[in-house]
Amino acid sequence: MTTQQEELLPATRRALLHRIAVAQAEGRTPSLVAAVVRDGHAVWHGARTSVEGHGPDKNVQYRIGSITKTFTAVLVLRLRDEGVLDLGDPLEKYLPGTGAGEATIAELLAHSGGLAAESPGPWWERTPGSLRPELADVLGKQPLLHPAGRRHHYSNPGYTLLGALVEKLRGAPWEEVLRREVLEPLGLDRTSGRPLMPHAGGWAVHPWADVMLAEPAEDLGRMAPAGQLWSTTADLARFAVFLTKGDDRVLSAETVREMREPAAPSEAADVVDGAAYGLGLQIQRWDGRLLVGHSGSLPGFLANLTISVEDDVAAVVLTNCTSGPLPAGVGADLVRIVAEAEPRIPEPWRPLREVDTSVLELAGQWYWGTHAFALRLTAGGGVSLEPLSGYGRRSRFRTNGDGTWTGLEGYYAGESLRAVRRPDGSVSHLDLGSFVFTRQPYDEGAPVPGGVDPAGWRGIG
Repeated sequence: MTTQQEELLPATRRALLHRIAVAQAEGRTPSLVAAVVRDGHAVWHGARTSVEGHGPDKNVQYRIGSITKTFTAVLVLRLRDEGVLDLGDPLEKYLPGTGAGEATIAELLAHSGGLAAESPGPWWERTPGSLRPELADVLGKQPLLHPAGRRHHYSNPGYTLLGALVEKLRGAPWEEVLRREVLEPLGLDRTSGRPLMPHAGGWAVHPWADVMLAEPAEDLGRMAPAGQLWSTTADLARFAVFLTKGDDRVLSAETVREMREPAAPSEAADVVDGAAYGLGLQIQRWDGRLLVGHSGSLPGFLANLTISVEDDVAAVVLTNCTSGPLPAGVGADLVRIVAEAEPRIPEPWRPLREVDTSVLELAGQWYWGTHAFALRLTAGGGVSLEPLSGYGRRSRFRTNGDGTWTGLEGYYAGESLRAVRRPDGSVSHLDLGSFVFTRQPYDEGAPVPGGVDPAGWRGIG
């Protein structure tokens, strides 16, 4: 991936630079680097620093904290796609005796396994991982605080368990597996478990004075799968492309789409905030735009990766301070600036390559009771069904190759759609999960459940 700044308009580039300059100045951080991705490659890189005459470039490493969890989730989903495990399997099946074995793999990925947020003992992010050499040291005597599967409760020990699961099933250290299966195929050669020169130092900035204190950079040991990694804006830009489009060398587009779907029960406050959690990815409604990605923090560093799949724009923000600017807010703003200043140009309309006439005759208006819907043909033999009013249940359906379709989203996800034909071959109605859709409201010629009043439609006389 190459940085092609000329692809953005000068006014857009200036707006991006202004946003990170404000973040660095008001957030009082020693340095801040950022990148924007559009159409599958990096189109802008920016940096602000307190050091005169020097600005970190796209290859300078920063610690990325919990963005590491997304990498760990990718490894687990690779195991699922290979058939080595099922996401519904309890952890106990593979790692017996942890005390948290009733949680499923999916629940651990979505932080709904009921585990504590942190490890017991001294602050694990500022102490050596050697203090917690075994899983029991990470989990403590009471690893579960909530019933598994009942609520979203962010858990660093939960991702430690997932890292241990990867090691058990691959027979190799987590970082070795990560490099072989994810980093090398995606070309992320500046992402590592330990810092590689050039890299930024981590700092704490005094809340009431413009002075700094160096932060320790500890090896997290067993907890590495929850937050160990160092990376760059260039590498994370490539990773953002992967999380948007997939890469069959690592995970398919279908699996990364699954990662981006909500997978954990939401708290009431999360519903209000428009926040959810998928399989290793945070999901947020921000100023009317759906964003996915992950934030990260460790003493001395803040990081964020933000993606708007609909706009095909992503942003990376990395800083080297313990607290200061809000990287998630900066990332969301960078995405918004590009998406609004230079809206995505849609692909040209093209006719379908081929069409089945028996499916084409299904296109058009249908009624569920008195609710009007439109059925449209889509690429690959699929169809879509949506209410004409703009409100109500809607879904795309993939073809099963036998004259039936399966719903892909919303209320109809997994439900079966089929056209029911009369003995003469004409279409009687559509059956969608037992619902009858007819060409006319309550068509008396179709088997509408409960029948149709023989008096027919009438006014008030």
